[in-house]
Amino acid sequence: MLDHFAEELRLARFTSEMSQSALAEALSYSAALVAKVETRERRPSQDFARRCDAVFGTDGRFERIQKRINEETVVPWFRDWVGIEQEATALRTFEPLCVPGLLQTEGYARALLSGGGLFAPDEIDQQVTARIDRQGVLTRDRPPLLSVVVDEHLLRRRIGGPEVMRDQLRHLVKVGSTLPRVRIQVVPTSAGAYVGLGGPFVIATAPQGEDLVYLAGQRHGQVIDRADYVRQMVEVWESIRGEALSQQQSLDLMAEVAETWT
Repeated sequence: MLDHFAEELRLARFTSEMSQSALAEALSYSAALVAKVETRERRPSQDFARRCDAVFGTDGRFERIQKRINEETVVPWFRDWVGIEQEATALRTFEPLCVPGLLQTEGYARALLSGGGLFAPDEIDQQVTARIDRQGVLTRDRPPLLSVVVDEHLLRRRIGGPEVMRDQLRHLVKVGSTLPRVRIQVVPTSAGAYVGLGGPFVIATAPQGEDLVYLAGQRHGQVIDRADYVRQMVEVWESIRGEALSQQQSLDLMAEVAETWT
């Protein structure tokens, strides 16, 4: 699909008699990036694909190909969940270790994926782009209701250095303040032992109304729809939220911690 996108881009550009520089100007991207997409050195983002459709009047063709590229890029065990995530009407996320993917900045995601040296540079680029593209679900016409609870420890865990952390926490404050269907709360360290220390999870509400639970591991993930298990995890979620600060208190804390990263 990456080859297909590159071929279609070159064909559309030649048909329109546009140079790479002219196309780059029309897309508001650099000529270097256009060249790398055409030679398959860079994977196009969703925004890049949408702009190509607008410039060439291709009625969503480039965006459809880009979506297929995303499906190829996302690791196999995660693909089912990404589909569920994109269709969900509500997402309830708890994360005690790192900022959830839907709320990560590019710098934070890159630093997180670079840790441990498990991925090659091109693999990191692909995974970062895929992760950022997933976030489009939050700004579409009918976004899901996203409720996130995080542990205060992750606000203070150094990922990628002070600038990356400061930008990430400011991003959390901005998203939590400006997107009406996003709520972010923090469980303070003063909570001590609480049920959330058992690990991260997400509860997704499907369009039909049923809930599904996603559990992530180091190199695997599991979607569970068993009614008794889902019911138990909803109880866990409610218990965790009971330990969290209010939305405004959480935003204030995140803003305060952001300024300590200097």
